[in-house]
Amino acid sequence: MSKVEEFEELRSLLFSIAYRILGSVSEAEDAVQEAWLRFDASPTRPDSAKAFLSTTVTRIAIDVLRSARVRREEYVGPWFPEPLLSDPYQDPARAVELADSVSMAALLLLERLSPLERAVFLLREVFGFGYDEVAAAVGRSEAACRQLLVRARKHMEAGRPRFEADRAERQELASRFFDALKDGDVGGLQDLLAADVQLVGDGGGKAPQLARAVVGAENVARLLGTVFPWLIRIDVTCEPHEINGQPGAVVRDRDGKVLHTLSLDVLDGRIQTIRSVVNPDKLGHIGPVADAWAVDREVKRVRGGRG
Repeated sequence: MSKVEEFEELRSLLFSIAYRILGSVSEAEDAVQEAWLRFDASPTRPDSAKAFLSTTVTRIAIDVLRSARVRREEYVGPWFPEPLLSDPYQDPARAVELADSVSMAALLLLERLSPLERAVFLLREVFGFGYDEVAAAVGRSEAACRQLLVRARKHMEAGRPRFEADRAERQELASRFFDALKDGDVGGLQDLLAADVQLVGDGGGKAPQLARAVVGAENVARLLGTVFPWLIRIDVTCEPHEINGQPGAVVRDRDGKVLHTLSLDVLDGRIQTIRSVVNPDKLGHIGPVADAWAVDREVKRVRGGRG
């Protein structure tokens, strides 16, 4: 097998590791590409391409995350990971761990960990690497990795997100939600929301966004049921799609450009959290990005009777 073939066989795993460490599709893709360049430039053929490449991409991602932490501290408003429409890496033996770890809620929880704790937790708990492999990847002893994992587990267990286990039930509830959303059915929306539901948006100061989280079923239902019918009137579409393994949608303008994504956390037959990513810098990997400010102005014109 050539180097290219070995790399391509491992590409999906490498991306999945990098994305979970970084929470960014674009940065994960860059990390994977840099790992390939180092693999290709290596004068000797490593005994294990998987070990070499997973170690390389992990160390690159850790370095990137350390610098990204500074930028995130200065971020305007809530910070969310870049939405992921599908995880390219599949492993039936670890399907549950992989699915849980890629959700928005889990990735936000991982932000509580140090870069090293995050990498150790993901490699060991999510991808099932042995302690010797984890130690080699992060450049620490096995004993140190065990301690890092203990600390990481404590942080994660304290706030571990819970979701509706039945995929069909989640999707059925999401379908009812998006139908009510398009119809502006405030009562129908409220029936689907948890009493303490939160609606939170990430615009990064680069798109229209909520001034703060909207809390409570009545408040969230009224806001969504009021705004979305006006978006529909100007030919905005809501395309149901899994977002980070959870029910959601990609919202597009009349030209099919991406306006924002919505993701839903579902538990006990109710929607617990609705997250919207509007920051255009986080949507380019999905497709051409819409001008959210222009859409906002058009809605205001139509609502004001001037359009």
